[in-house]
Amino acid sequence: MTTERPWRVAVLGPGGVGGLVGALLARAGHRVTFLGGSETARIVQEHGMHVHSAMFGDFTVKAQADTELREPVDLCLVTVKQNALAAAVDRVSPAVLGDGLVVPLLNGIEHPSALRERYRPELVVPGVIRVASNRVAPGSIEHGSPFVEIDLASATTAPTRLDALVALLNDAGVQAKTRDDEVAMLWAKLFFLAPFALLTTHYRCSVGTLRTEHRTELVDLVTEIAALNPASDVEAALRFYDTFPPEAKSSMQRDAEAGRPLELDAIGGALLRIAQQRTIPTPLTERLVAALTPLRNGSAPTE
Repeated sequence: MTTERPWRVAVLGPGGVGGLVGALLARAGHRVTFLGGSETARIVQEHGMHVHSAMFGDFTVKAQADTELREPVDLCLVTVKQNALAAAVDRVSPAVLGDGLVVPLLNGIEHPSALRERYRPELVVPGVIRVASNRVAPGSIEHGSPFVEIDLASATTAPTRLDALVALLNDAGVQAKTRDDEVAMLWAKLFFLAPFALLTTHYRCSVGTLRTEHRTELVDLVTEIAALNPASDVEAALRFYDTFPPEAKSSMQRDAEAGRPLELDAIGGALLRIAQQRTIPTPLTERLVAALTPLRNGSAPTE
């Protein structure tokens, strides 16, 4: 697999993340197929994928779209929310996928094992993405951050395939690199994300309000979660939140505002399961998860 020829790419979940990365790959000349619900597939098939971005400019790419994968690909990006993963993977049969890499860009730390049970373990390359990007309508993406960064790590995948994947993403405008430790990579993302997601959703506030009016609770929660992993850096996390634009909201908060299902189990639930395994008390995390549980399944229909 090299970037010398167009890659065949499937994007499972053409939302803010998948729509943006898939559109960048299509703009770079690769054969991209977006996989989603019937209405999303129809709109993308007829009108393409449109991106509004200060970083990349406004552009529209023509791409294929379908409700399921119908031919082998070199790469399948999995960019659905984790609470939709079990149903979404039915759109990508292992037999049809062939030898293509499966790259989940999901929140949480438990999804790689589930994907390795469905697909060959050496094909699954977990990743984390740092970006602010939203689907404002089917086939329409608004990218707000001055960066798109992806880290990749997999102990089961050949290094040459990882290098080719990194080259592919970098050529398309994504800042991609490999990491040595898959578990550490996924934990680092969860550690920074969880306090931001749980507290902004609970208080229905932006990060600017969170880090001022609710700073004591933010510090307490970051400290509590840090106890689950000795590699966690509380001060680094707090400095990270202080760099956010004050109006920034977490994706969980946006989902709650729109009545969509929340990734509560992938984020808060995963933390509670780790705490239980290690017999470490996490009362604040438990309280926040319990308070948000009534919103877990959402209230608005989703495709």
